[in-house]
Amino acid sequence: MKKRNYLAVTTAALMLVAALLSGCSMQQASGNTPDAVSSAESSETEALTGSDVTVRIGSLKGPTTMGLVNLMKETAERSAKGSYTFTMETQPDILMAEMVNGNLDIALIPANMASVLYHKTNGGISVIDINTLGVLECVTGDGDIHSVKDLAGKTVITTGQGATPEYALNYLLKENGVTNCTLEFKSEATEIAAELAKDPQQIAVLPQPFATVALLQNENLKSAFSLTQEWDALSNGSRLLTGVTVVSRAFLKKHPDAVNTFVQEHRKSAELAGNDVKGTAELVAEYGIIEKAAVAQKAIPSCNIVCITADEMKTTLEGYLKVLYEQNPKSVGGKLPGNDFYEIEQVK
Repeated sequence: MKKRNYLAVTTAALMLVAALLSGCSMQQASGNTPDAVSSAESSETEALTGSDVTVRIGSLKGPTTMGLVNLMKETAERSAKGSYTFTMETQPDILMAEMVNGNLDIALIPANMASVLYHKTNGGISVIDINTLGVLECVTGDGDIHSVKDLAGKTVITTGQGATPEYALNYLLKENGVTNCTLEFKSEATEIAAELAKDPQQIAVLPQPFATVALLQNENLKSAFSLTQEWDALSNGSRLLTGVTVVSRAFLKKHPDAVNTFVQEHRKSAELAGNDVKGTAELVAEYGIIEKAAVAQKAIPSCNIVCITADEMKTTLEGYLKVLYEQNPKSVGGKLPGNDFYEIEQVK
């Protein structure tokens, strides 16, 4: 995949949505998709960032970028306080490689992969916020499925082997005493869509916004339960997470004001996603994340877009990583990260 220094909609098919939305690929670049953008430098920007630095930001096509689109729009209109360029990818390993290579300053990546990246860079990155909480839902036409406990003796199809879907499901099954549920992994969500189309009685776990799209396109399906709700019901103090925002420690040390300005604007953008769902949905479609604004408008409320920082960020993320570590140390890079992984001093 060709990396760009500006926001671009990539050309690979985006799994489930491509199969379900009018046969058109969400990954296909559209004529009205804005090019990536960088705000003009101004005296106001310089005062806030402390420099004329342009922050290079990478994010994943999905909920993490959905929380950024309002900031992207402001940047395109040159009304953002900071100066930014945006890169959107479909695979987290691409963003991780770009961080390692020094081609990105900030990246929005899966929570457990942030820990892996921390170890890979010998502590060279820190988390500055949580950008997305749990987005996994159980989708099926089986009316007997209402909770994780109902998965006993069942087969669940999902993507994400070796990633959050597998770890989250295994944890919830174990905590609910379910020992005879079989997980069947598919490489792409399009495979799951095809399976559900043939037999809606099958049980699948899908992330948002794909779960919403599946429900809209197949009236025989329902959302049986949210994995976030099931996780919260365990009341163990941890929370199910999806994405976090990491920064290069070298960049943070050199440009702390620029990073703080970004976090402030990220928070504003995420809050606007919840307060102006319709307007945000239009931007989600405009930037090619979901093809149709109407679908995005239905999906956004279930995407758990947030911007959690400081002590709450540390407590929440730390608890989640401990759960993963107890299941499989490799899921977090072999060991839990040190305290410097959580940036709570320089970023507010």
